[in-house]
Amino acid sequence: MIALVVLAVLLPMWYVAAQGEPAAQEVAIDHSVSEIRPLDGIVDTPNKLSPSQVGVIVWVALFALLGVLAFFHRFMNRAARPDAMEDATVESDQEIADAMSWLETDDRWIVVHEPATESVAGLAAMGGLTVLAIVFAGLFTGEYFTLARTQYFGLYAFGMFMSLTGLTVSYYAWFMPHVEVAERRGH
Repeated sequence: MIALVVLAVLLPMWYVAAQGEPAAQEVAIDHSVSEIRPLDGIVDTPNKLSPSQVGVIVWVALFALLGVLAFFHRFMNRAARPDAMEDATVESDQEIADAMSWLETDDRWIVVHEPATESVAGLAAMGGLTVLAIVFAGLFTGEYFTLARTQYFGLYAFGMFMSLTGLTVSYYAWFMPHVEVAERRGH
């Protein structure tokens, strides 16, 4: 059903985007004067896009990002909260109730409470992702200050933002307790 909704949105946009402006001619630096190649990149890309083509690319990128984030979230949840938590200290129901009394009411109660694992693996993952985010931020800044070399902005920004996303998900997975509540509702 989700794929049908996505296709219902993307197909008309793709049709309009296909009717866009023709590609512009590439403007290049005279290589007899300079060795800088600002148009070189990992993938050959068009030089000019119409607004509708940009819209399709943005939609596809957002859906791909949503899929990547969902996969990453599930992966981290499985890595940080394995089904058998034999080594974890189990809190009593009374300790949980005392700690989360603000969450429970007459019509809402705690069904599942798994304490945060707070493992060394979580600290290592967060440390590695922090270093990776700093490296990508440095590369991004270095690319900005280098003359006529801006072709890797997107790659570095993607790496930086995905590292920051990984940090957020890692913190959630290893350092936040997992709580599920049930709530009685009147219909």
